[in-house]
Amino acid sequence: MKKQLAALVLTGVVAPMWAATQTVTLAIPSMRCAMYPVTVKEALSKIPGVRKIEVSLAKKDAVVTFDDSKTTVAALTQATRNAGYPATIER
Repeated sequence: MKKQLAALVLTGVVAPMWAATQTVTLAIPSMRCAMYPVTVKEALSKIPGVRKIEVSLAKKDAVVTFDDSKTTVAALTQATRNAGYPATIER
């Protein structure tokens, strides 16, 4: 029992160290006016774990840096979709 408890505690301490900061570029081709980047940035900023957002109207994309232990790319694209601007991962 003590070994199981120790393993559980250790997992709770070590697991956050496996988290990594990720950066993804989201293509958002439907952005067409100056307010769109503001709306996209606002939607992405509400996602827990998002650390940095750069939205470019000229490039029609958003570069998002996030903590992958707190959110996923799917959550980011869902946020833009919910804001009315569907995004895909730019490769």
